[in-house]
Amino acid sequence: MTGALEPGKNAPVPEPLVAARGLTRVYRVGPSEVRALDGVDLEIARGEFLTVVGVSGSGKSTLLHLLGGLDTPTAGSVTVEGRELGTLSSHERALYRRRTVGFVFQSFHLVPSLTAAGNVELALTLQGVFGGERARRAAEALARVGLERRTGHRPGQLSGGEQQRVALARALVHRPPLLLADEPTGNLDRLTAAEVMDLIVSLPRELGTTVVLVTHDEETARAHADRVLRLRDGRPEAAA
Repeated sequence: MTGALEPGKNAPVPEPLVAARGLTRVYRVGPSEVRALDGVDLEIARGEFLTVVGVSGSGKSTLLHLLGGLDTPTAGSVTVEGRELGTLSSHERALYRRRTVGFVFQSFHLVPSLTAAGNVELALTLQGVFGGERARRAAEALARVGLERRTGHRPGQLSGGEQQRVALARALVHRPPLLLADEPTGNLDRLTAAEVMDLIVSLPRELGTTVVLVTHDEETARAHADRVLRLRDGRPEAAA
């Protein structure tokens, strides 16, 4: 799909991977309404690393959930790769989450009874990939995050940093164009957090992955991101 021509230029302007228009999410808490997001307009380019910062309750995680199809907006729209998520059926949204998006959260959400390889292979099973191809791709993803020697270990035998690396490998094994990371280093010590962040930062350059990362650590956000979006009370306060 080609973008519109920029005035005075011959080359087309690439369309953004993600476009949000008037994005609003209202929750009811008893008789009251809480506007978690309030009319957010946002475009994210392909291969961009965007960090979202703000105090607790500013709407950061709500934005991530809407971009990932985990929640639906009260008003406004989210379009990813030319598809408006609000027009998708429940089944289509599930396929969108499996194929287009990779998720990494503060909690690792690994299956305790499965090995590192098994946890990553599980994501491929949901994609309909089986047998030797599944094992090969899982091993490749774990090697990318530096765990080629820990593939047979279960989560309880891995450090926190190693568990988050497994979660990252699982999120990336199907090569999604969009990675959504919600405080992925929040449970890690400073050194381990820096190592995991270095892996995430390398993704746009090495794989072309678009990354949207939520963090409370503004120093980390500004050190690594192409752009920083600050939310306050559900609205963009500043971008850099």
